[in-house]
Amino acid sequence: MVRSKSASLGLVGLAYVVVVAVGGAWLAWGPDTGRLWLDGLIADVLATLVVFGFSRAYRNSSFYDAYWSVIPPLLLVYWWSQAGPGVDQLRCWLIATVMMLWAVRLTGNWVYAFPGLHHEDWRYPMLRERAGRFGFLADLVAIHLVPTFQVFLGMIPVYVAVTRPGASVTWLLWVAFALGTAAVALELVADTQMHRFVARRAPGQAMDSGLWSWSRHPNYFGEVSFWTAMALFGVAAAPRDAWWMFVGALAMLAMFLGASIPMMEQRSLARRPEYQDVVDRVSKFLPRPPRKPAAVRG
Repeated sequence: MVRSKSASLGLVGLAYVVVVAVGGAWLAWGPDTGRLWLDGLIADVLATLVVFGFSRAYRNSSFYDAYWSVIPPLLLVYWWSQAGPGVDQLRCWLIATVMMLWAVRLTGNWVYAFPGLHHEDWRYPMLRERAGRFGFLADLVAIHLVPTFQVFLGMIPVYVAVTRPGASVTWLLWVAFALGTAAVALELVADTQMHRFVARRAPGQAMDSGLWSWSRHPNYFGEVSFWTAMALFGVAAAPRDAWWMFVGALAMLAMFLGASIPMMEQRSLARRPEYQDVVDRVSKFLPRPPRKPAAVRG
């Protein structure tokens, strides 16, 4: 087992070189479907299967962790490069800027927090164990393919924004840009505050300061806000299609509220009983001022 962080990052980096090569080979030499979005989806799935192969070979599904932030910018660049004439270039540059800020921040945060391949995200073995004899399918579908399809749903408005010819709804374009950059900044601050807290916390202590005093999961709120900004870029490019542009952002919201947050909170309560006090005072998701303790309110 690879244990050092540097060696682990090197191996994961090699895996992603293979991932990008396989996806790129399909886009360059695979059958042309006639639909850019479908070409991108097939390449995305093939690349995910490569990551899955590395995950199984090294018995660690955390090979997939960085995939969330590495692939979207590549899809954007591919779609933009293949788009026909008449696409609003300002719109493309604005959405690309926000996407790159998001990807660099999120990937950098993963690199900083990644201890090495001796460690695996605690949710992955839990999912495999719950699946019992279907652990292989849980690994393939729940841990690898479902997140890939979920992120791809969030990327559909990006596809529209960088390929749809015609002018943009200019004011909405700037609203999307402002929301996207603010979301990335919020995630950066939230993660920085959490890293500093983890470095000095006492045993059993729960985080409830800074942004984390207004929301128990400000990083997830920032992530949903980012994908909402991507949807708004799509609406700015195609206002008549606004009704389905938010499907990806809503899927992200459902995942965080229905799966990720409940799993994390259950684990936090089991490991840190003090966390119940945070639950009683701090909003689960939407940031707002914390409630006063019951004794103070009385």
